[in-house]
Amino acid sequence: MKLCLAQMKPYLGDVEKNLLKMVELIKESIEKKIDIIVFPELALTGYLLEDLVGHVAIKEVPSELLDLSKDISIIFGAVELGRDGYIYNSAYYLESGEMLFKYRKVYLPTYGMFDEGRYFKEGNEIKAFDTKHGRFGILICEDMWHPTSSFILAQDEVQHIFVLVSSPGRGLNNELEIKREWDSLIHSAAISNTIFMTMVNRVGIEDGISYWGGSQVVAPTGEKLAMASLFQEQSLIVEVKENLLVRTRLMSPIAKNEKLPLILKELKRIWGGNE
Repeated sequence: MKLCLAQMKPYLGDVEKNLLKMVELIKESIEKKIDIIVFPELALTGYLLEDLVGHVAIKEVPSELLDLSKDISIIFGAVELGRDGYIYNSAYYLESGEMLFKYRKVYLPTYGMFDEGRYFKEGNEIKAFDTKHGRFGILICEDMWHPTSSFILAQDEVQHIFVLVSSPGRGLNNELEIKREWDSLIHSAAISNTIFMTMVNRVGIEDGISYWGGSQVVAPTGEKLAMASLFQEQSLIVEVKENLLVRTRLMSPIAKNEKLPLILKELKRIWGGNE
């Protein structure tokens, strides 16, 4: 399976320009016989939207993307206007001309520079889905900072988790602190759940905030298969081999040995004590 990690710089609030840019990158990937192209969180709109969210929200997936998905599978982030009239930070998986799966961000950061809880409604499910390439899961940025998110997907038998990210840079001492933290999160999830992890971050500057990129793919062994440049747009092509997943699970069946009845029992005890 060949992936393209489309580490792009979205135009803030300009769906038309972003769509044209995405279409161009998708067509290039089709020519290179890529199986799946993955875009960052809110690739269709940019991140620091604030009151623009209502103007850029989509009810349906753009027809251009659906048509292109007949030749390549597409994962991208956008602002969604739900049937309930609320706005969501969502990710879409397109395949064979159809929207096969939609995921709504569950954990909305509302602290520091983040204000998502003010504009978005949180999602209420984390689950795996089947594709012609395997069984996948999708998370969006802050979801990854909660280990239960990747754990749930692993127990739902995913082979690969795709994490769409809009991560601003911070901590510029000897190294970029936020990069070190994301490296640890992705590495730990891959090893502890014995799965492939793909993280696609954006780049560019919005309202003085710089996004650092560093998109990457990590194998179930914890080996980093590839990593994109920092602070620069890049289409990173990575080949993922399924036999590595099988071999790793034979050697280290960590996720298989999880004790779900025990976990549920203890969580009920803890939750019951907090009522």
